[in-house]
Amino acid sequence: MTDQHPIIDDPDLGILVRATTELSDGTVLTHDWYAGTVTVDDSELELMLEGTTADEARSLIPRVRETIAALGGLRRLASDAVVTAFSQGTPEPTELDTAASDLALETIEASADGTIVLHLIDTCGEHFPEGYWPAVHLGAEGQIAQVTVES
Repeated sequence: MTDQHPIIDDPDLGILVRATTELSDGTVLTHDWYAGTVTVDDSELELMLEGTTADEARSLIPRVRETIAALGGLRRLASDAVVTAFSQGTPEPTELDTAASDLALETIEASADGTIVLHLIDTCGEHFPEGYWPAVHLGAEGQIAQVTVES
């Protein structure tokens, strides 16, 4: 642990550290979020909590805990939202079921404004091109506010 970027040790979410990337020339970039992983239902999920200080990131922990507690229903709502957003018409129930099994939650991102972004991956590679993934943005009240494709 350093004084500049203290580690957060949360009993539910585990260890969260200030995210960094080391470039090939040895330069280290420090990002404006804390990162970690948590295991939920035998799946390891990445966590990203916006904040340049441990206190800023810590303030988002309750929202992340609420999101994790609601994942049972949120996963299906998120995959249904993705299919609905990118369908030409009303999706068939079989399309929704297929997407629910093909689109897996990979990352939970929490922002200071209360937004949670669920980053999904296409486990079969048939729904989104390589290097692109759907993201479902939840508003401060937990409602689906937006569906995007990110790269």
